[in-house]
Amino acid sequence: MRAPLVRRRTALLPLVLVALAAFLAPSASAGPAYGGYLFLYFTGEGTANGEQVYLAASRGNDPLHWDELNGRRPVLTSSLGDRGVRDPFVIRSPRGDRFYLLATDLRIYGNGDWDAAQRHGSKYIEVWESTDLVTWSAQRHVRVSPDTAGNTWAPEAYWDRTINAYVVFWASKLYAANDPNHTGSTYNRMLYATTTDFRTFSAARVWVDPGYSVIDSTVLEDGGWYYRFTKDERSAGPGAPCGKFITEQRSTQLRDTTYDLVKDCVGSGAISQGEGPTAFRSNTENRWYLFIDEFGGRGYVPFQSTNLAAGQWSPVSGYTLPSSPRHGTVLPVTSAELARVRAAYS
Repeated sequence: MRAPLVRRRTALLPLVLVALAAFLAPSASAGPAYGGYLFLYFTGEGTANGEQVYLAASRGNDPLHWDELNGRRPVLTSSLGDRGVRDPFVIRSPRGDRFYLLATDLRIYGNGDWDAAQRHGSKYIEVWESTDLVTWSAQRHVRVSPDTAGNTWAPEAYWDRTINAYVVFWASKLYAANDPNHTGSTYNRMLYATTTDFRTFSAARVWVDPGYSVIDSTVLEDGGWYYRFTKDERSAGPGAPCGKFITEQRSTQLRDTTYDLVKDCVGSGAISQGEGPTAFRSNTENRWYLFIDEFGGRGYVPFQSTNLAAGQWSPVSGYTLPSSPRHGTVLPVTSAELARVRAAYS
């Protein structure tokens, strides 16, 4: 009776080995092994070329030390819309074979009229795409906001696997339908639309509306949760103690309109005020980084956390960022991608 038992075990051995190998192998969804970061940003409205896209590269897998590329000149410039671009955001496609860069269509240099920019500003976003982060497509000027919107600020995107589409989100002041000249009083809300190609978009919907002005949302995903970081745009005061700081929230559904509060006043005590958060995970350890723009002060200040769910963010010391980065994006890249971009813009 022992011989048949040995044969059965022998026959099962290859299947056990295959299953074990599959268990031990890296997950296909884990993505490539990253070897560095790219930082895309604009430098402000104080110079004629400040509202264009600039680029810096990390020194290997160190996200706290950067080299400015292309001789500190823009790598992309806008020739459409207001001919200025702010808040550049870049996303890698879920297949990893393409990148999309989105930006705000806005030029404040030479006019400084923030009120007009929110009443009669652009309803468009600017889009470029690339397969190698070096050669970019022609600029696309794409409308996403409704007639009631006065502005379309800081567009970002995240892939929603439940609908196999990108969710693109931005801030807009929404005016009453019977106020076509946008003369009334209102506030910024976060809107979103969906797309599969960044050419055609669904109708916009309200995503974040706490009853007061919010802008500059960005998203991280971890452990089945979407973590959203948004600027509280209110002026700080007794009724708004976290005004001009960042609020962290989370939900298990990306397009949920009722995210749970994790932490408000993120950055308070370390910076005087903050906006334009960019968030990313470390390539080498269980750590997250949140760069917050201390506008009117030092510019971007890095924060770090090992516990997203607790909202525990501490400022980082000993960093070397580009000379004047404003609202932008840090993108993890492979060593080959980092080397290619450095070579192209050295």
